[in-house]
Amino acid sequence: MRSLPSVASRTLFNSLACLLMVTALLRGEEAAPHNDAILGILTKMPSGGGYSASSRANSALKEAVSLGGGNIEVTARKAAPSYCSEATYLVFLELLSSLPAGKRPVIDERLAKALRPGSLPDGAGIWGRWNANGPGTAVLFKEQGLGTNFTDPAQARPGDFLKIFWNDRIGATEHGHSVIFLGRETGADGVEKVRFWSSNLPGGYGEKTVPALRIKRYLFSRLLRPEVLHAPVPWTNGYLSSLERRSSGPLEMEAALGLSRQGRD
Repeated sequence: MRSLPSVASRTLFNSLACLLMVTALLRGEEAAPHNDAILGILTKMPSGGGYSASSRANSALKEAVSLGGGNIEVTARKAAPSYCSEATYLVFLELLSSLPAGKRPVIDERLAKALRPGSLPDGAGIWGRWNANGPGTAVLFKEQGLGTNFTDPAQARPGDFLKIFWNDRIGATEHGHSVIFLGRETGADGVEKVRFWSSNLPGGYGEKTVPALRIKRYLFSRLLRPEVLHAPVPWTNGYLSSLERRSSGPLEMEAALGLSRQGRD
């Protein structure tokens, strides 16, 4: 019969486990309980369909999402053509709808209104936050405690939401892209590259790989607690709303997100 470990051995083991956990947290290596599910959803998303940020795309997005009776139903193939924030938002809604009872938010009438895409201005409700210029998704995560935001790509894991900034501007004059991070790799040419999924120019839904040097700024959002999602109060985030007509800077954005200069919550 195998002897049980001594109290001293168990104490040492528990101490080491705690130390490893604390070390991981200090390095930003938090648990990512929903990342695998997000990656699984990507395998079921449509491919192609074209890229467009037109009223036609918004109409198609409305047709793709049904909110009622406390449920979310997503038919992503209806949302074509599509654009980047729409694509990542559909994945977010699919994740919410797939959660087991007790682990999903309660979709009451006010939350359904906040989630319904295609008709809310930037900064309003949940869709209006997600679709806003600048750190829309990250602000939503910060306000509601949905997860953690960070800027260091070394901390990123496949399945993290990511706002890419192609230029140094934030807000009205930015060039950005809402994506789901898939990984970093070094090509045969020795160039470091970033791989992601979104609705991309010109084809629409799918994966894309770009040289890391093209990206001026990263803003990652990792979903940890989707069950706490609720209709936002106040209904409109003034900072995000203002970014339709003005530019922001990194210090103002970091202050809105509660980020330290190391880019961590």
